Amino acid sequence: MKVLLFLDIGGSMDPHVKMVEELFSAARSEFKHLESYYFHNCLYEGVWRDNARRWDAQIPTEDLFRTYGADYKCIFVGDASMSPYEIAYAGGANEHWNAISGDAWLRRAQDHWPNSVWLNPVPEKYWPYTQSIGMIQRIFDNRMAPMTLDGISDGMKLLT
Repeated sequence: MKVLLFLDIGGSMDPHVKMVEELFSAARSEFKHLESYYFHNCLYEGVWRDNARRWDAQIPTEDLFRTYGADYKCIFVGDASMSPYEIAYAGGANEHWNAISGDAWLRRAQDHWPNSVWLNPVPEKYWPYTQSIGMIQRIFDNRMAPMTLDGISDGMKLLT
């Protein structure tokens, strides 16, 4: 299986870093073709491979569309906890001016990689209390799974 792994990093994801690192280590040994990239809160026009160089070594998201075909499975890992503006509006990102909304970027990614899932480290019982989690769930057509052993198993089933 060919896998693209997009990892949310920073801010509200900081408490989940250890669990995400363990997932990342396990994923490396399970997939022959695994490419990983970082983003903050929502997918926008740029991603990066090294968080220390996130501002000077960004890779345009458009390049990923040209590089990785529809045969790749796409896994997003993040708490989906952000201002709803970051998803819904151009200019809503909290770190930079995004000319295109996060919603549009996520939908483009799903159009390009139709086998995609979002893994969320926030316990599922808390999802209804965060508006942005609901927004991401809708964008992903409810292909969001908790980052538990059962959730990851269910998420992998959603990819196939």
